[in-house]
Amino acid sequence: MSHSAILCVDDERVILDSLKAQLKEEFGEAYLYEIAENADDALEIIEELYEEGIQILIIVSDWLMPGMKGDEFLIRVHKTFPNVTKVLLTGHADIDAIKRAQCQANLHRCLRKPWEREELIETIKSGLAQ
Repeated sequence: MSHSAILCVDDERVILDSLKAQLKEEFGEAYLYEIAENADDALEIIEELYEEGIQILIIVSDWLMPGMKGDEFLIRVHKTFPNVTKVLLTGHADIDAIKRAQCQANLHRCLRKPWEREELIETIKSGLAQ
């Protein structure tokens, strides 16, 4: 079992399934692939993984979600886990939200929906190299 994870957060299940499939196809069993349909669930998963000694390396989060927006979520995660690489995935984020995430969450990159598989994989690889 891997001691490292990649977490994807999006309120659309089809997006989560697609992200997980593309990541697993590229990286195989090297990582655990966790998914959450909202920020609150993601925060619970982060806590559970931390308690199990599993390090989250990268979080890919949608911006426009019910409840907590992606920039708020990534900023909150950054306060506790500053070394986690953070990626915003969105079709709706405003420029202020992206800037906020860059300044307050050390955002690695912002990907636009629909994303290209190659761009996603390159983003994850560059994030892992950090």
